[in-house]
Amino acid sequence: MEQERERNGRLCCLCSGRAALRRPKTLQQLCRECFFRVFEDEIHQVIVSNGLFTRGERVAIGASGGKDSTVLAYVLAKLNQTHDYGLHLFLLSVDEGITGYRDDSLETVHRNQIQYGLPLKVVSYKDLYGWTMDEIVATIGKKNNCTFCGVFRRQALDRGAALLKVDKLVTGHNADDIAETVLLNILRGDIARLSRCTSITTGEDGPIPRCKPFKYTYEKEIASILQMLIVVLPESSSKIWKDSDLGRFSTSLDQVRISGFLQLQKCQSKEHVNGVKWCKACVLLDGLNRGLPKLGIGRSHGVIGASRDRNERNGGKTIESKQCGTLDF
Repeated sequence: MEQERERNGRLCCLCSGRAALRRPKTLQQLCRECFFRVFEDEIHQVIVSNGLFTRGERVAIGASGGKDSTVLAYVLAKLNQTHDYGLHLFLLSVDEGITGYRDDSLETVHRNQIQYGLPLKVVSYKDLYGWTMDEIVATIGKKNNCTFCGVFRRQALDRGAALLKVDKLVTGHNADDIAETVLLNILRGDIARLSRCTSITTGEDGPIPRCKPFKYTYEKEIASILQMLIVVLPESSSKIWKDSDLGRFSTSLDQVRISGFLQLQKCQSKEHVNGVKWCKACVLLDGLNRGLPKLGIGRSHGVIGASRDRNERNGGKTIESKQCGTLDF
């Protein structure tokens, strides 16, 4: 047997065919077909054992154009068909307005839309907040701008999910992402977030829960699936992928994912999907609109208090906010 292995190279431990890779998670030697099957079966078991979905639900897939969300769109579309989940799937993407970054990745999202036949909704910072990230960076500089992007992005996903009237929002956060978040919360000493950051479903007390089907999936395996997926696409489909995609996907496009875990408080606005006056996004946006963007960084009560004082001096006028509607004092 050992001599046969040496002659034929590594053999798949499941079908004895030619192995394509060794799984980082189990160290099994697997061929491409068996790897796809095992990968999909594991995600299916995670979905079923955790009761992530209910038949007939509308589910939005947070689609950034990165490797995680691209593979998530593929596997959910495949499992929904194979196992007859009965889900209505949508792609939801956020355009932060970052030239040379998000505009390129949105092309990938549009390709996902074509490949998997899923409806796509794109929401933009410009439409929601009146600012693009390029404009925010030009105002505040390169330091602290990730705070704006992370908070705004989280709320933008909520707004987009509300527009689609979905029951669940799924994201491509994987085991590596969750481990990273655990370490960050330990370093910050944030016990409250540490206690919930490993949950596979969050926001169950809110209008739109978020699920992480890739909670137990290694990032390296997701990258392997994507590379194989591009290779095995039919020629007509593979032409819609650029030559640079493999290289681009080898490093995460979600450069703001760490700040994306920042907690967004609830906002008491009739228009907003969540329901405490002055959420973090409102505070940051108010600072931008007042020409004092750094007031939104760190402790926010100074901004809130200053805004209240200003409105009292102005006879109780309201503050207009594109993302939260009108806030009355």
